[in-house]
Amino acid sequence: MSIPPDIVIIGAGAAGLAAATELGQAGLAVSILDARNRIGGRIFTLSDPVCHAPVELGAEFIHGRPPEIWDLLKKRRVRVKEVDGDNWCVQSGHLGKCDFFSEVDEILKQMDDQTPDESFVDFLKHCCRQSKTNRRLQEAKERALSYVTGFNAADPSQVSVHWLLKGMRAEERIEGDRAFRAQHGYADLIEIFQKQLLNAGVSIQLGIKVDSIHWRPGNVEVRANGSTSFAAPRVLITLPLGVLRASTEENGAVRFAPDLPRQKKRALSKLAMGKVIRVTLRFRERFWVRLPKDRRKGSKTLAKMSFLFSQDDCFPTWWTTMPERLPIITGWAPFRCAERLSGQNEAFVVEQSLQTLNRLLGVSTQELESLLQHAYFHDWQNDPFSRGAYSHAKVGGDGAQAALASPIENTLFFAGEATDISGHNGTVHGAIASGRRAASEIQRSLRRGDDGLTRPG
Repeated sequence: MSIPPDIVIIGAGAAGLAAATELGQAGLAVSILDARNRIGGRIFTLSDPVCHAPVELGAEFIHGRPPEIWDLLKKRRVRVKEVDGDNWCVQSGHLGKCDFFSEVDEILKQMDDQTPDESFVDFLKHCCRQSKTNRRLQEAKERALSYVTGFNAADPSQVSVHWLLKGMRAEERIEGDRAFRAQHGYADLIEIFQKQLLNAGVSIQLGIKVDSIHWRPGNVEVRANGSTSFAAPRVLITLPLGVLRASTEENGAVRFAPDLPRQKKRALSKLAMGKVIRVTLRFRERFWVRLPKDRRKGSKTLAKMSFLFSQDDCFPTWWTTMPERLPIITGWAPFRCAERLSGQNEAFVVEQSLQTLNRLLGVSTQELESLLQHAYFHDWQNDPFSRGAYSHAKVGGDGAQAALASPIENTLFFAGEATDISGHNGTVHGAIASGRRAASEIQRSLRRGDDGLTRPG
């Protein structure tokens, strides 16, 4: 006879896995439910059978040295390599080395959280006023806009300057300007969690699409797949922001009965889900090592290219597998670019990516098509269990993550990268930290019992 769970966790992404590990190791009976047929959530690693290399459809880079990830990888002696190589840019139709980073940094340093919050677009309007007469400064402002849009997958007319600044400071504390990859990608991290969960006796049930959560203090019934139900005194909800914000009639949405309290809904309204389309292409060879074609004698080629930046309307950012020299390159389409591509079939997205490479590198689409061997693609916006890439705060969103993270009646608990309060929203380590924070809250609630609890507002 199975033991009734002490806690049901909805979502087997990084936050849910981290929380389940902590709670299971503490001796609690834990059951994880996930709608997918795999664990990992927005971590989705495939293995390319030709290059024997990881291909990430979701999270890819380890940003800096966050202990939430590094401690796990070091303990299991997972090999990690730092992203290395040259950054190239296409500016005014010309391919060359990037030389604007210092100017962009100077612009970003002018953001101030001691003044009223505003959008990044509004910030750019009044900062660096001399840019109207300084062409280089104007170009730097355009690059700063592209950086904020691309890195955060955010609408620059809505994203909060206060939130951006908090994130920048958090990154500085962990050397966030550096990027790393594990040997087998994020699959290494998922494998570590999987082993820990097995040892802790945590139950994982996949293919369980949660329809509704019926609750009262100290009692929760999770209804799923139209007819199945799961009962526990507490539930931890790690659903992505896009799913939490979805209206009840939309596919993948979860209904709460009674509804979430007013302050929780207000927090959801102050947060937004970024949009990204990415495509990874494997070619027969690293064709870019021969470029640029019009280089002067002795000048560099793209042989060590790591990143390629542009203002392209489709895929403005590209990166290779450097320092691994593989014939694989990934295109990144954030915000408006993603809106143009989302909902289209894979063939259309791949065609657009090849046309972008043609525009940026001058290689004919016919040659690219002849060299292309395989493409990898996942539309996170149209995935009903993610509904976007990762979260950010809108103007006036100070405190929204903390409000979203706050437990309700010692019964409903919340985790996920959108609930991280340290400035690491949108990252795997932010998700892990949120799961561990929620696990601590649950354990404290168990120690003190159910007396003196607040009621929803």
